[in-house]
Amino acid sequence: MRAVILAAGMATRLRPLTNDTPKCLLQIGECCLLERTVDVLISNGINDIAVVTGYRSQQIVDFLNACYPSISFEFIYNDRYETTNNIYSLWLTRKFSEGNNILLLDSDILFDPQIIPALINFRKKNALALNRHELGEEEIKVIIDNEGKVLEISKTCSPQIAIGESVGIEKMSSNYTKALFAELEQMIEKEHLDNVFYEQAFERIIKKDNYFYIKDTTNLFSIELDTVEDFKQAQILIPKELY
Repeated sequence: MRAVILAAGMATRLRPLTNDTPKCLLQIGECCLLERTVDVLISNGINDIAVVTGYRSQQIVDFLNACYPSISFEFIYNDRYETTNNIYSLWLTRKFSEGNNILLLDSDILFDPQIIPALINFRKKNALALNRHELGEEEIKVIIDNEGKVLEISKTCSPQIAIGESVGIEKMSSNYTKALFAELEQMIEKEHLDNVFYEQAFERIIKKDNYFYIKDTTNLFSIELDTVEDFKQAQILIPKELY
């Protein structure tokens, strides 16, 4: 299995914390977000890792090369990071991802390392980690059927109907990534939808019978860092064993 970490964004809502530092290198407890993510991937036998960079790219490259000299990272530079969203960063990983089993991770998540083996060992080949909590307008919300199959995944679906929030970590089979990148080709190359969330591609291929199933990880800590307030909350809420 391969892993893709998306780390190109400017994180403007986290300023001034990100004035001179990419979001993934912000430190919570004893480690930065990116170090935590890479450590858990390696500990689960995943050494084939692509990292999409953009904002302050060289800092990320230098950090990873210094901390993990035995790992040959695939660095993919998104030179349009100022004007595109994460769907475009994902599209840039086509050669690395298409036709392979992958884990896709957003780089701005502080999460319990046990989420990764929980997803890897989950019986469904295509799955996303899900956190059940009270929902508002900001979260990427998930609506499922009675079998746990994802029918809708977006910020705009109804909080009243949604079962929870997507954590931002997905497991994809080789067949799923083939379907996903075929859809991304249509969206990016023909429709120029390069400034939307990648979940729009997930929603489009649901209509072509390509589904995720939820892996409920509510009992395992996770928090996304979008704002300065999120960062402050993460420092307070992080369990002692993860510090």
